[in-house]
Order: sequence, then structure tokens, then C-alpha cells
Amino acid sequence: MKLFILVLLSLKISFVLSAQKKTNSDLTERINVATSKIESKCIAWRRDIHQNPELGNNEFRTAKLIADHLRSLGIEVKEGVGKTGVVGILKGPKSGPCIGLRADMDGLPVVERVDLPFASKVKSTYNGNEVGVMHACGHDTHVAILMSVAEILVGMKNELKRTVKFIFQPAEEGPPEGEEGGAPLMIKEGVLDNPKVDVMFGLHIGSQTDVGKITYRSGGIMAASDWFTIRVKGKQTHGSQPWAGIDPVAVSAQIINGLQTIVSRQTDLTKNPAVITVSTINGGVRSNIIPEEVTMTGTIRTLDTGMQRIIHDKVKLTASKIAEASGAIAETTIDTKTLVTYNEPTLTKQMLPSLVKAAGAENVAEIPPITGAEDFSYFAEKVPSIFFFIGGKQIGVDPKKVFPHHTPDFWIDESGMKTGIKAFCNLVFDYMNMSTTSTPAAPNKKPF
Repeated sequence: MKLFILVLLSLKISFVLSAQKKTNSDLTERINVATSKIESKCIAWRRDIHQNPELGNNEFRTAKLIADHLRSLGIEVKEGVGKTGVVGILKGPKSGPCIGLRADMDGLPVVERVDLPFASKVKSTYNGNEVGVMHACGHDTHVAILMSVAEILVGMKNELKRTVKFIFQPAEEGPPEGEEGGAPLMIKEGVLDNPKVDVMFGLHIGSQTDVGKITYRSGGIMAASDWFTIRVKGKQTHGSQPWAGIDPVAVSAQIINGLQTIVSRQTDLTKNPAVITVSTINGGVRSNIIPEEVTMTGTIRTLDTGMQRIIHDKVKLTASKIAEASGAIAETTIDTKTLVTYNEPTLTKQMLPSLVKAAGAENVAEIPPITGAEDFSYFAEKVPSIFFFIGGKQIGVDPKKVFPHHTPDFWIDESGMKTGIKAFCNLVFDYMNMSTTSTPAAPNKKPF
């Protein structure tokens, strides 16, 4: 009798697993079909946004486009979250985990040089200066992808078990001087509440990765970004008599060289990469006058907080002591702009099959950490999250000949957006099915 019961139980389990596998396969196929159908609309949205870029905290036109689309789908919409952010809430029939999907909306103060019929000709003001505006980092594609995902999920609403929150975020590249913005402000204004977001997924397109590829990393995937300012105060004098003063220009040159030895000679790079870059240096008004003060600014990139603290201390000490040796004074301030973007390891392992469904096993790869930074990190600090990359480079083109992000010649192959749509949709359905059939593994604490 016991043997008979065990046989029946085994057959039942086998039947349930087979039915579940078929259901998952059917969902993936439906996602693929829906993605193919919406691709042309996704491209049209992307081109419209690309031609009409807006800087951080000023994404009014983009926000309206998004809000109008979400409302047309019957999705609950909240506008003006974090200045110009838009949040859409698609409610499922059951209570339980709410999934957050994020796309950033802002462009950059860059004059576009790419010869496209929909190239940006927009001009704006950035921190008091007239600038060109361009989507030179692919945020236009991110918005179009998430708008497409919203439409697909509404069309498959009967299969949704939980609530999905679509988060369209302004000012990822940073707000204007003197303003709050980006992910921290959205969080401050409650974007992760009502309903409470339990897990977050975000993506970024890459100009140097082949179309159809997905790259990811468990743990820290992108660096913390700190911005520093060093003011070197000397003593003004005639350019023909440098001994009569204290030259802050010469001292600044020594400080710049000294900062580079922090990474190359004082930091254990076998643990994690680190970067110190001086990006601006300003001082003086005339060729024959040694100025009284020079100001330099730059960025520090680190992938763990221990190394971050050490480097902060060394930057201040190096600048101060080099200046002191020449009789000058160096004052250093360091501001944290973004945290380490952290992919929760247990969640990453659980959801990796979803990325494989979207791109195929041969097109999904784990990568080393990246010294670029993302303010998605603030979402990942609050809830278990995964941030991954999709390819936007034309296949066959040498990646060394491709223009990087934040440049006037940045270009994206629009066929790469399909991968992002599929990835988001598969992540949503797989996480929902996982969270209703079993309890997801508890998130690990960050090791730093």
C-alpha cells in the first residue's frame, strides 16, 4: 500500500512539474511574440525621446509622454514624484511581493554629432551655461523599453499574480546644482511604498556590447561615485618673481601626480579596482600673474566601503601635505554621489534563468565590476535588486572603434531593445511564479 501511495505521489509531482514547465514555456513564447509585435512602436518612442531630450529635473515632455501612455493602458499613474518622475502601478489580483521596474529619463549636456534623421538639435541651460542636450547614455532606450513592457504586461494581465510598479526616474545623471533629484529624492518621497516594493530590476544598454547579449554580476557590479573639490591657496605674485609668492599652480600639479600614487602604490587592487580622476583645474586670469588660488575637481570610484574610506582619507592627506611642503594650504571636500550598485547574490542566482530565457544561455555572461556608477544603487540599498546590461552594439563592429557613453558620437543599435523587453517581462513572471510557489531565499547582507 505504501509503495502504491509513493507511486501516485511521484506521478502527481511529475505531472505538476510538467504542467508548470509547459506554462512557463508558453509564457516565454507569448512574451517573444508580444515583443516582436511592439518593437516598431518601441523604436518610434525611442526616436521621439531621442530627438527631444531633456536634462535632469526638467523631463516634462518625456514625463507627459510616459504618463499619457500608461493611462491609455488603464494603469494607475502618479506624476511629479521626485520632481518629474512618473510611477505606474499595475495591480495583480493577489497580495504579496510587488515588483519594481526602473527606467531613467534624463539626457546629458552634450552636443550630438551623430548623423541621424532624429538627431537632437535641442539647446538648454545647465548650471548657468547654454549647452546642447543629447541622450548620450541610452536613457531614451530605457524609457521606450519600459513603456513597451508596461503594454505587454497589461495585455497579459490575466497571468499576473502580483503588482508591478513602473518607475520612470529623472536626474540619474545628477540634478542641477543646488537641487535634489534622482533615485534618492524618489525614495524620500515614497516611491518604494504604497504598495511596498519588495524587489527591483533595472537595466542599462551598452554601446560596446553586441546586440542580443546580456551581462550581469553578482554582488557589486558598479562603483560608488564620490566627487571631490580641492582648493589650493597660495600667495599671489608677479609671474616674473615666483619666489615672492606661493605658486598654487605648481602645487596643484604636484597634488595631481600625488593623487595617482594613491591608487598605483597605496591601494590593494587585487581586492577591487579603484579610480581617482582629476577632471577640471581652474585658476588665474593673466599670463604674467601667479594667482592666489587654484581649484580642481574630480571623481573617486570604489567598489567597497572600506577601500572608499581609506582613499578618502589619503586624498585629503596627500593634498594637505604636498601643499604644506610648499607653504600653501589645500582644503578638500568630498561628496558622495552614488553608492556601490549591488546585485543581491541569492536573488541574482534565482533569477539568472530569466535572463537566459530572454537572450539564450550563450548570450548571457558574468562580467568583472565596472568603475562607472549608477544611482539605481539607492534602490538596491533599500530592497533586494538586480541591475544588468543589454547590448546595443551592431554585431561585427570592433568594440574598440565604437564611441563610448557620454560622448557626442554615442550611437545605439535599436534592435538591442528587444532583449531588454524580454528580460524585464521574464523577470516579472518568473519572480511572481517563484514567490507564489515557494518562499524566496532571504537576501544576504552586503559584505561591506
